[in-house]
Amino acid sequence: MYIVNGIAYANEPVAQIEVSHAKPLDDGILLLTFNNGEKKLFDTTLLEGQVFDALKDEEVFCSVYVEDGAVTWKDGEIDCAPEYMYEHSYAYNELPV
Repeated sequence: MYIVNGIAYANEPVAQIEVSHAKPLDDGILLLTFNNGEKKLFDTTLLEGQVFDALKDEEVFCSVYVEDGAVTWKDGEIDCAPEYMYEHSYAYNELPV
């Protein structure tokens, strides 16, 4: 059990997941590195909503950067929660060199 801001939680605290690095790949796929060291692949073409239509433009898609642990585009006009990206991405297994 732990307490935050006067609220008691029954489970143990979980470290907040953040993106530490984002690399654009082909076809709307991002290679994400999270603050826990995991690397995962995320398909941005599955993001729904008109705001994400801009990511279909390769120049916009490739301008990705990380700000405060979140993947961001267009000077902060577009972003995606790191928790969502972590939960909806899949493992990236690097090939041995």
